[in-house]
Amino acid sequence: MPFKNISLFITILLAFFFISASHVAMGQDPWKDLEKRPSTIGLENGTLTFHTPALQLQLVKSSQTVAALIPNSDEKFDFTPNDRLKLRSSDGMYHLGDLDIRLRIEGETTWSKYSTAAKRAPVTALTINDNKVLAAADLSATLPAGIPINVQRYYEVIDGRLVLLFKLKNTSDKSVEIGSLGIPMIFNNILQGKSLEDNHAQSVFYDPYIGKDAGYLQVTRLNGQGPALLVVPYGKTPFEAYNPLLDDPTPRGIDFEGFYEWMVHTKAYAENEWKTAEPWNTPTSFILKPGETTEYGVQFLMADSIRSIESKLIENNRPVAIGIPGYVLPMGTKGKLFLNYREKVKSLQVEPANALVLNETTSTNKKLQAYQIEGKIWGRARLTITYEDGLCQTINYKVIKSETNVLKDYGRFLTHEQWYENKLDPFHRDQSVITYDYETRKQVAQDSRVWIAGLSDEGGAGSWLGAMMKELVQPDKSEIDKLQHFVNHTLWGVIQHDTGLQKYGVKKSAYYYEPKEMPAGAYSDSISYKGWTAWSHETANDVGRSYNYPHVASAWWVLYRLSRNHVGLVTEQNWQWYLDHAYQTTMAMVNQAPYYVQFGQMEGTVFYMILMDLKAEGWKDKAAIFEAAMKLRADHWASLMYPFGSEMPWDSTGQEEVYLWSRYFGYADKAYITINAILGYMPTIPNWGYNGSARRYWDFLYGGKLRRIERQLHHYGSGLNAIPVLTEFRNNPDDLYLLRVGYGGLMGSISNITEDGFGPAAFHSFPSTLKIDGLSGDYGPNFFGYAINTATYITHDNDLGWLAFGGNLVQKNNWINVKITNGAKSRVFVAPAAIWLTLNAGTFNTVSYNTQSGDVSILLDKTDKYTPQAFLNVQQVAHVKGSFTYRPSKSLLKTRGAYIIHLTDGPTKINLTRNKSKH
Repeated sequence: MPFKNISLFITILLAFFFISASHVAMGQDPWKDLEKRPSTIGLENGTLTFHTPALQLQLVKSSQTVAALIPNSDEKFDFTPNDRLKLRSSDGMYHLGDLDIRLRIEGETTWSKYSTAAKRAPVTALTINDNKVLAAADLSATLPAGIPINVQRYYEVIDGRLVLLFKLKNTSDKSVEIGSLGIPMIFNNILQGKSLEDNHAQSVFYDPYIGKDAGYLQVTRLNGQGPALLVVPYGKTPFEAYNPLLDDPTPRGIDFEGFYEWMVHTKAYAENEWKTAEPWNTPTSFILKPGETTEYGVQFLMADSIRSIESKLIENNRPVAIGIPGYVLPMGTKGKLFLNYREKVKSLQVEPANALVLNETTSTNKKLQAYQIEGKIWGRARLTITYEDGLCQTINYKVIKSETNVLKDYGRFLTHEQWYENKLDPFHRDQSVITYDYETRKQVAQDSRVWIAGLSDEGGAGSWLGAMMKELVQPDKSEIDKLQHFVNHTLWGVIQHDTGLQKYGVKKSAYYYEPKEMPAGAYSDSISYKGWTAWSHETANDVGRSYNYPHVASAWWVLYRLSRNHVGLVTEQNWQWYLDHAYQTTMAMVNQAPYYVQFGQMEGTVFYMILMDLKAEGWKDKAAIFEAAMKLRADHWASLMYPFGSEMPWDSTGQEEVYLWSRYFGYADKAYITINAILGYMPTIPNWGYNGSARRYWDFLYGGKLRRIERQLHHYGSGLNAIPVLTEFRNNPDDLYLLRVGYGGLMGSISNITEDGFGPAAFHSFPSTLKIDGLSGDYGPNFFGYAINTATYITHDNDLGWLAFGGNLVQKNNWINVKITNGAKSRVFVAPAAIWLTLNAGTFNTVSYNTQSGDVSILLDKTDKYTPQAFLNVQQVAHVKGSFTYRPSKSLLKTRGAYIIHLTDGPTKINLTRNKSKH
């Protein structure tokens, strides 16, 4: 890929080399230390191989732990980290087949901890006269003498499925309470030392449905292709919690998030490490009487593809839940819940009481048990479903305010609590939206990671970016007055150069650590400014990080949109000024930050939006230059097998822009590969925290208050990856799976906003925490994804019937009427008609679809002081059977491709009719 400034490219590359070494925070290769550890697992004695109907199982002969798990459909692939088996063969290294337990004997008050991974020793193989049993062992040698139970492990094939089974027998003369029991889930999610191509071919991610008896773990390949592995309960083995194995010495970092264990019982943890957390499920224990034996096990299922996970579960008599529009429920929006299980529902329990209201309803598929569900009390809510056979399923919901009120609260919080005023600030950040610490209820004007207080990078720009994007979807004059002053006087000239050779270049941080330049007391003595995060003035002024540019371009573009489509909202500059600055900022990124533009950018969608507006305004010359620059980038991606690189070894955010430009420039194969990769790390799961939560696990280090490697729930990957997934749905409107995944990410992006409007970096998934992070940090890109993408979807499914995502649906005769409830109320997709309705100004009240004629009726809200006209775009975005093109039934003038609709003091109705000729 050609770059204009080679010397700058080399400078940036060298700088990044040293920065990234610290960024990884790993120093020397930590795997070198593992090579010095003695192997205790017994690899020298070889392995045992067994063939089952779906999987080839290999066991280390001495330990009988799993060495490999290979699908019969792809014998070159292994779900386990077999390639690192030798390095991971010493004491303390967990493997599939291990067991963690906490026990206490009757009369004791403290828990004793035991793990089969702690001290390796050859296990005693058992001879079992049962052709279902592949291998069995007594694990006593791996556990301390005096443990009051005996543990045996079995690998069996039962009804054609591989089963891992543990039998625990109380060998003492007193009752033993099992306070915790964890089955380590060890699969190949170690990305370290591999190319993107190798990782997409060899590595996996896995996501839990922590749903008690209905729970499961899905293990999906990075390339998004099948097969997918499902771990489900065998017998009574509920999935109560999902616990990180932090004592495993396998090096963790941005290329490995760590291993987890399936927790069956958790009372011992709840009384200790987790006592301040609100768990997904009620903690339990089990009393094992003298001489009594109990069993716990999991079985392994193979799904042909990620999309077939639910059908595979149903095929194996596992309960499946489908929530519409997901598991984040805005107040005032009526959702649906469909349950597919062979047994009838016996009871429903909601905690807290009345947080959810469920009413039984009907579905097209009579096998489904259907409910209308509404959220009534703000916060987390757990629904417990008990079936006639005693199976207990839990679904964790998040109830939020109406989307309209969420946005109002968010905008107010940003422009009040987070509005920074300090005319004497030596870093010139006066009149800005700055990072906020919700736990101390204070603005963050200093941080050892200077960008957090420096109004740039994702962790520093996040707050003002979120504030700008809020105005795009819900303009507020008083907030805009503040923000346009910030953009024109603080962003312009402080964060972004306004003169000289680097004009339009964006700095890495407005804040920096340079005590010799500053007066005494400028830096707090309580903050340790050491290491690479304490950027000098020179480093902070560097304009070579392209990821900082989309934030700034977005600010200019939003003010262009507000100025162009409304009257009197923006007063400091005209719309041409703002659109030109959006253009110039993008071109500065290409020319002044050339190295990283080879990668997809977070919020890169804004560049596509800017190009569309340049074309709509007739700025042909600039549009041509802009498009050519984007085409060079897309050409580069087209030359790569997996074009998802970034400044990190693996990333989950550049896919957003790679997908959009690949589609735009006709690289359909790369768009397809990109969507599959996204589906590999963005699941649909009956839990609000995981549903649509695109995998991120290192940004608490760089944008959070509680700094650690941890699966982040609804970090900005959720909002950004929802953009390509929902775009793909609009081009494939029969694919409900895409809509469910994308909408889960869309709603996840606002699920963590607090009741008073604070937007946190993400939600902590560790069961010891299970709460939002304390810093606003890098939340802004997440809200960007919401603002650019929020919409209402009207669709029909053969099993589920008529559905609305982001609205309340009522069917009357041949009309499907949907009252719009999403935050922006400016975008609606009618899937059966394959039309995408968007408003540049104005808001939808109701959209209706006639199932017989195919006509569409639109009701727009009344005018306001700043919005005398609505601008309606009607776009046919997919070729579906029976689709037609649509246009208003009465003649309307157009501007920039949009129909002009004069609004009144009451609702305005527009009818769209189908053209006679098919599209």
